[in-house]
Amino acid sequence: MTVALVTGASRGIGAEVARELEVAGLDVVRGVRTPDPTDPTQRRLDVTDQASIDDLAASLERLDVLVNNAGIVDDADDSAVGIDLDVVRRTLETNLFGAWRVAQACAPLLRRSGHGRIVNVSSGMGQLSDMTGGSAAYRISKVSLNALTRILAHELAPDGVLVNAVSPGWVRSDMGGRSAPRSLEEGADTAVWLATLPDDGPTGGFFRDRRPNPW
Repeated sequence: MTVALVTGASRGIGAEVARELEVAGLDVVRGVRTPDPTDPTQRRLDVTDQASIDDLAASLERLDVLVNNAGIVDDADDSAVGIDLDVVRRTLETNLFGAWRVAQACAPLLRRSGHGRIVNVSSGMGQLSDMTGGSAAYRISKVSLNALTRILAHELAPDGVLVNAVSPGWVRSDMGGRSAPRSLEEGADTAVWLATLPDDGPTGGFFRDRRPNPW
């Protein structure tokens, strides 16, 4: 059985990715801040709390797929020159360092798998090729997550671990709002595809709708 861990899986894109991976036949562990005691697939995971991450990683006998989905948007349209840097630090703690911490904790299991996969849920707002102003903290966190994706892809390649980032687009969720043009299924599709790549699949890439996306 292929085992996947999806962070931030209580709702939105994370919940949909977890559901679709289960449909594809994977054994899914849902990392959530406050587990539902009636759902045995949910485990406590606060990506800003190292002890929480270590406890979850230690409880896993094997892991083949990690989907780093947990993230926050905490700065609306704040400008880089006006934003409170505490907001930037808080955003980076979740969106960058959270994914980084989980990847570090899970790397031994993914290496042992022999066909590990890491999918980092990024954003088009982190594209340097299309960078504008506003939402400074969120943009910086996703640019940094993209860089981490490239670094991990290089470092883990000898162990057969494929590492990619995905831009799900503007999705109708609690984060994206009801006016977003894309469904949860559309937003989750590429992440699920990357999580289930064959061994000769791409690594170190940034994808949207299963196609390479400009950095």
